[in-house]
Amino acid sequence: MAAKVACRVASVARSSIVASHLSSVSLSANLEGQKPWQQQVRRLNIHEYQGSKIMSQYGINVPKGVAVTSVAEINKVVKEFFPTNEQLVVKSQILAGGRGLGTFKNGFKGGVHIVKAEEVETVAEKMLGQILVTKQTGPEGKPVSQVYICEKLSMANEMYFAIALDRASAGPVIIACSKGGTSIEDLAEKYPGMIIKVPVDIEIGITDVEASKVVEGLAPKVADKKDAMDQVKKLYKLFTHADCTLVEINPLAETTDGQVVAADAKLNFDDNAAFRQKDIFSLRDTTQEDPREVAAAAADLNYIGLDGEIGCMVNGAGLAMATMDIIKLHGGTPANFLDVGGNASESQVVEAFKILTSDEKVKAILVNIFGGIMKCDVIACGIVNAAKQVALGVPVVVRLEGTNVDLGKSILKESGMSIIPAEDLEDAAQKAVKAANV
Repeated sequence: MAAKVACRVASVARSSIVASHLSSVSLSANLEGQKPWQQQVRRLNIHEYQGSKIMSQYGINVPKGVAVTSVAEINKVVKEFFPTNEQLVVKSQILAGGRGLGTFKNGFKGGVHIVKAEEVETVAEKMLGQILVTKQTGPEGKPVSQVYICEKLSMANEMYFAIALDRASAGPVIIACSKGGTSIEDLAEKYPGMIIKVPVDIEIGITDVEASKVVEGLAPKVADKKDAMDQVKKLYKLFTHADCTLVEINPLAETTDGQVVAADAKLNFDDNAAFRQKDIFSLRDTTQEDPREVAAAAADLNYIGLDGEIGCMVNGAGLAMATMDIIKLHGGTPANFLDVGGNASESQVVEAFKILTSDEKVKAILVNIFGGIMKCDVIACGIVNAAKQVALGVPVVVRLEGTNVDLGKSILKESGMSIIPAEDLEDAAQKAVKAANV
């Protein structure tokens, strides 16, 4: 478990995992033990309609489309933007894959539908404001606040295209396949010899030779090769200029009139670039994320929600992972990874407790602090103040060691709180597991 969480804490983008292990790992794969709908630490994920708008700004061909948030808008949108279209595509907008095969909690099947223009309103009404459950959302599903109404393309061919980060080449890698429209893991299983990878030197950028090699891998049937190369270059420019960690186009379509079009796209952006990509990061949809992680980010806490019953608050990523491992060793399951860091304030400790106690599955809380930069008395004051603001309805096990440890223990003892003290990490884990099972 420690290694799995370390991947997220170390900000390892899933795109690099794919590039390194394309034949066995899906672009939609998640680390074992994590809820499949959780946002990973390193990347911003945006909706399809937002990604289409950004791609069009880079000159990338995308289907004509309009996002709507209410049924009342639909007839006007259809008449204004699609006056001659007999059929349109209605796509529910959630930050998860598998929409087409998903099911709404109201019983409506499918999050993507091709319908007659006059039926768009009826279909969209069954999606808007509803919860869509897919193979990637988990049973809770995700709320649909927008639907994306798009033109139906006349496609002659479907291909697969992606740009990810590659550990082996220490830079971007372009992944292409002449087959598309299905998941990359299925493509890797059925057509392993048809998938090509073209590393690009981040300092030089994509060359004509590399763009040509990508197009040869795509093997377009009707599109002009130079036009296809131009689209590849524009996609690479998007990847680098917008600080993407992933650009995945599936399918990259050829239309009957010879255009190469990004028919469906997934874009992720590096969180470390938020300071220079403010317009993109303003698109973040927190309604699609774990509310605990949203609250933790607002408080500048390193938090990852898991599915166990023992809430953890620790300082330092290594100690946090060791704490989670020893909880598991003694028969418990951690409810989260929470690293308050070395300079946490008293108010941050209070916020950490609020997040931990907001999880209904938490049956006990384990605080494990080794005071170096982080002083034990600050943690102790935070715990006491949290108890005043939050109803601590579960047992709290505390292990303190290091700077100002005696003062910290004294603060807790004089608070009158029912704290379960622990002498060392193993003692703390055993007591936390026992408390959670009472």
